[in-house]
Amino acid sequence: MSGNRLQRHFEGARRAGRRSLIVYLCGGDPDLAATERLVPALAAAGADVIEIGVPFSDPLADGPTIQAASQRALAAGTTLAGILDMVARLRGGGCEVPLVLMGYLNPIVRMGVGAFVARAAAAGVDGCIVPDLPLEEAALLGDPAEARGLSLVLLAAPTTPPERLRAIGERTRGFLYYVSVTGVTGARAALPPELPAELDRVRAVSQAPVAVGFGISEPEQARALAAHADAVVVGSALVAEIARSRGAPDGPVALVRALAAAVHGP
Repeated sequence: MSGNRLQRHFEGARRAGRRSLIVYLCGGDPDLAATERLVPALAAAGADVIEIGVPFSDPLADGPTIQAASQRALAAGTTLAGILDMVARLRGGGCEVPLVLMGYLNPIVRMGVGAFVARAAAAGVDGCIVPDLPLEEAALLGDPAEARGLSLVLLAAPTTPPERLRAIGERTRGFLYYVSVTGVTGARAALPPELPAELDRVRAVSQAPVAVGFGISEPEQARALAAHADAVVVGSALVAEIARSRGAPDGPVALVRALAAAVHGP
């Protein structure tokens, strides 16, 4: 197997016929020290890939739960540079779970695309998701990222036309992030009944593994969708649990363990 940790994980999972659990937490919520403790704990609990959110003042794709987490992280002094330094410490401590940064273009441009890519690669980041970077502009970050061994993960939604969906499936690296609902992130009691059929359609045209996210909060939802996707993403439910536990690992670890059991199956 080749590529970075993210690519190697999905290559191995595909060969084994195994579905993957991707979880999201906001870097720096309640502070970076808590995030640094949580990442290896969540990996040990069964998270196959961990997205670390880069807090931003105007997170247009995020609902109230992650918006609040982002504000707490910013108030705690969290920066993109600080998150990259934390990733480097995690890698130095032996943490090998695939790590993907999820954030917005503004902090990356402010740091400088070249500088960001170089620092992210050196720190041990495996990929990034940038919701406000459209397919037409993907080369801005995707080309230098790929040259440094990083995966730029692109998103598609239920409103994405077929030809555009195919183009996203060709351009994305690591996996394709399929947004399960129109709107913003946030746990939902029910997901669209047509979602399984949509996922089957997306997987048929994507050259990359397909991960489904937005709205998934419970193990039963994760179990049902794992039959139609390569990976299931859970974010807001975990962020809410981190807030309830004030960064302590017990509650978040229990949630991830239950989700992993549902996604991985017997």
